[in-house]
Amino acid sequence: MSNAAELYAKIEQDRDLTRALFRQALQNPEGAIQAICQVGKQMNLPVTHDEVKGFINGLDDELSKQWLVKARGGL
Repeated sequence: MSNAAELYAKIEQDRDLTRALFRQALQNPEGAIQAICQVGKQMNLPVTHDEVKGFINGLDDELSKQWLVKARGGL
């Protein structure tokens, strides 16, 4: 499993963090990606901006698709 996939799974388990990132993505998608990279660093799962974008763009579940529709501008 890539760091991006593992990080996504960990973020998904934390409802407060997920909501905070979602809200940030609505206002500042690029900042949300930077925040995800920072969370990865803190969790010892470093990811790059491009890895995050690539992973998110490859997601195929309904909740993620809704997030993508709203945050697409920065991705």
